[in-house]
Amino acid sequence: MKKIAIIGSGPTGIYTFFSLLNNKTPLSISVFEQEKEAGVGMPYSAEDNSRLMLANIASIEIPPLFITYLDWLKTQSQTHLARYGVDKNSLHDRQFLPRILLGEFFRDRFLAIVEEAKKRGFAVQVYESSCVTDIDAHADGVTLSVNNKPFRENVDLAIVATGHVWPDEDEATRAYFSSPWSGLMDAEVRPCHVGIMGTSLSGLDAAMAVVMQHGTFVDDQFRLAEKSQKLKMTLMSRTGILPEADFYCPIPYEPLAILTQAVAEAEIKKGADGLLDRIFTLMVKELRIADPQWCDAINLHRLNADTLLDAWFADRKKHDPFLWAEDNLQEVVRNKHEKRTVAWRYAVLRLHDVVGEIVPHLNKKDSERFKMGLARVFIDNYAAIPPQSIRRLLALREAGILSILTLGNEYELDIGNDRTVITTQDTTWQFDVFIDARGQKPLKTKDLPFPTLRKQLLATGDEIPDVGEDYTLQAPESLCGRVAFGAIPWLMHDQPFVQGLAECAERGKAMAKAAEKPASRPRRKLFFVEN
Repeated sequence: MKKIAIIGSGPTGIYTFFSLLNNKTPLSISVFEQEKEAGVGMPYSAEDNSRLMLANIASIEIPPLFITYLDWLKTQSQTHLARYGVDKNSLHDRQFLPRILLGEFFRDRFLAIVEEAKKRGFAVQVYESSCVTDIDAHADGVTLSVNNKPFRENVDLAIVATGHVWPDEDEATRAYFSSPWSGLMDAEVRPCHVGIMGTSLSGLDAAMAVVMQHGTFVDDQFRLAEKSQKLKMTLMSRTGILPEADFYCPIPYEPLAILTQAVAEAEIKKGADGLLDRIFTLMVKELRIADPQWCDAINLHRLNADTLLDAWFADRKKHDPFLWAEDNLQEVVRNKHEKRTVAWRYAVLRLHDVVGEIVPHLNKKDSERFKMGLARVFIDNYAAIPPQSIRRLLALREAGILSILTLGNEYELDIGNDRTVITTQDTTWQFDVFIDARGQKPLKTKDLPFPTLRKQLLATGDEIPDVGEDYTLQAPESLCGRVAFGAIPWLMHDQPFVQGLAECAERGKAMAKAAEKPASRPRRKLFFVEN
């Protein structure tokens, strides 16, 4: 049997394993998971989340694993679901449910995949509490080190399906947390002034991790405990803009009329020079067909790939973020009840996948333009958050606990042992506890946790791993066909929309093909855009 190692058993690893079942010849598959329980994934584990934290995706959007998430939920007891505040009788496929519950689904489906693989004649071994600490690809295969010791046998293909990379918990203090997942969940945060850097989903997660220690949400109101009256929280970012609520739209997505996949591929073949601007022109035509009234309202015909960002956020910047959130929530709830789709929002949502395909083919200048402009528009659109999360933010504001701070582009951040100070040209703020919640940052080859693989890749001079269509490493030659690299932080440079469960499933499907044959052509270009 061909021997396959899957390193990491979160969503990317699970969907890769699931796709490997399509291999006509049974495989020997070894799954390595550094945590105590395989098949959950850090974003959905009980250790890294509270029951207040909602998954940012509904069942209708989650790729099935033999069955859908909704079908699995219907097999759970009313008592079990009630522990998460979920009523079994009101389940539907557009609900946003606690992240930990989704983790249970993935664990159950992982075990189902293991069982099915064995039925089909696959040899399967699952190694839990087993951290792969090195990867050495050579002529005889791939040698792994597990928990700093050589694994007993080589494999033919190592699939790197590790997920997000957060700073070590050792960096956390009583006054500072380098991410919401670096010791915050286990820490006791005293009632004080808490500053949270980031106003998107990660910032909201940090806020929920804090407030769960000091009160409860009841009927969209927050009741602060008597002993916690000194608690104040400030969410902050350069713009001070909150994400909008998830909006209703047809799923699966309706086809685009102008900027289709085939059209985008044809534009890519014309060359990198002018590619971004050509694609933007096609975007404008697509949006004009979808919603001409909105296009006129923002003067889209006068905008370009660099100026759309300002127009996109212009109206929101003029309003109080909480008032905007309240109005947006009401609109979203009304539209979902009426099953009404806002045409321009839906068009932008469908466009992001197609436009994302051009990013590896942009020249260096246009890559930077895209990152600073259109990428932020698309991310704001598709990263809309559950309406319930908006309700909780509004409840915290009404309770007098939460405020929003707009920092602007120029500020100084001074992290001290007992407090953090932020200084702008006009004002200084002091925070007793500070949480950096700006999300996953793109990483470079030098950040790889596998010493031998890191040395091999650095010898090529590439600052980011060069992968093919099936995500196998393309250089040096000794690695070709032996390591499939699907680790999100290292893919984010030219795949800005790589995060998400649908993307995990697509990546897993692509990497599973590496078990059959090498990639036919490179996926990415060989240059790096500094962040």
